[in-house]
Amino acid sequence: MRSEFSDEEWRLVCELADHPNRLLVTATPEGGETYAEAAHEAIFRRWGKLRDWIAAEREFLAWRTGLEGARRAWEATPEGSKNDALLMGAAMAQAQSWLAKRREDLPVVDRDFIDQSTKRESKARRRARRVQALIYVLLVGSIAGLIGWINQSYLRDRLNWYTTVRPYMLVQVRPYVLTAAAERLLKPGDSFRECAKDCPEMVVVPAGEFMMGSPADERNRNGNEDPLHRVTIARPLAVSKFEVTFEQWDACVTFGGCAHVPDSNMGRGTHPVINVNWDDVQQYVAWLSKMTDRPYRLLSEAEWEYSARAGTTTIYSWGDEIGKGNANCNGCGSEWDSRSAPVGLFAPNQFGLYDMHGNVWEWVEDCLHTNYEGAPKDGSAWIAQGDCNNRVLRGGSWFGDPLGLRSALRFWFPAEDHAFDLGFRVGRTLNP
Repeated sequence: MRSEFSDEEWRLVCELADHPNRLLVTATPEGGETYAEAAHEAIFRRWGKLRDWIAAEREFLAWRTGLEGARRAWEATPEGSKNDALLMGAAMAQAQSWLAKRREDLPVVDRDFIDQSTKRESKARRRARRVQALIYVLLVGSIAGLIGWINQSYLRDRLNWYTTVRPYMLVQVRPYVLTAAAERLLKPGDSFRECAKDCPEMVVVPAGEFMMGSPADERNRNGNEDPLHRVTIARPLAVSKFEVTFEQWDACVTFGGCAHVPDSNMGRGTHPVINVNWDDVQQYVAWLSKMTDRPYRLLSEAEWEYSARAGTTTIYSWGDEIGKGNANCNGCGSEWDSRSAPVGLFAPNQFGLYDMHGNVWEWVEDCLHTNYEGAPKDGSAWIAQGDCNNRVLRGGSWFGDPLGLRSALRFWFPAEDHAFDLGFRVGRTLNP
């Protein structure tokens, strides 16, 4: 058809159709479009160059013939259905490939046909992507809703972390945490606090060794304090200057994972926290470690006794007699004998630690063992074997008598239980 040739191509057709060439003939059917065709089939058989050219172009020519058929079918399709008659799928991909390679060899009408097919396919793909995106959004929303319904507690925890806990950590804690260089400069007796407020003040306790347990001649000693044995604390450690207070515990309740505990009308604020079991305490030290990114923990039983004795070998860190006003217990001779006292009211020991005797019992890390046979000699927590359903308590309390305040005295309680005179203090490993 004439419309399938460019002007330059049609001039060539005319030359081949005119005298003396007569290789092609052109005709114009009545009411139709002028077309050109080969004058005789013999031309293809006897004209070697033309035959070779046709062989080389066979794939392209065959495809082009098919394209022309598809294009004519599209042109004959009613207007309302033309989109459905455009190229698509594999035919579309093949047409785009030939168009990229042989664009100039295709008539304008065929190129326009391919371009319209391409636009239609692009539009269909965009529509499909929008539908897929909508389905994805609906699916994600449904899954998120289902997960949220199943795991509401987790989502609440995540929301609380980003809106409450993390801002507190970044502003009130992390700027105050010791750098590695500052930590290396610490000396025994130095103190530090790794938050703006509401976290334990720590005192550096020196390395050293001591005899753990009680000698055979100590008054009112118990069999579970045998055998007297030497323990070496090879490295300095940090011990909280005071027992952990309600003020500090309530910060963990507000900004972390600790449960609210009652004060049994003893008072909150700077009073030592009570009514916490061993598992509760583990939540607190885990929270404090997470806030500071530093290794806070409970003291081992050996570390506790070493810190309580503070270099002494007497029954109490101040001597062998309870005296008056040295600690808080039932019969210690202070105004606080019948209740817990705010921390720090009594004189500290030689390491600068307060209330190591009396006020509240203090949980330590160790499992219950009936004596010291096989106990670690390096000061580490004794958690192998033993009865780990029960954990050790040290130091005595306001509720007990003076005999319960001895440095060597050992007591225990079920790990899941709490009482109005059970509290704790924390330790922190120091990097050398």
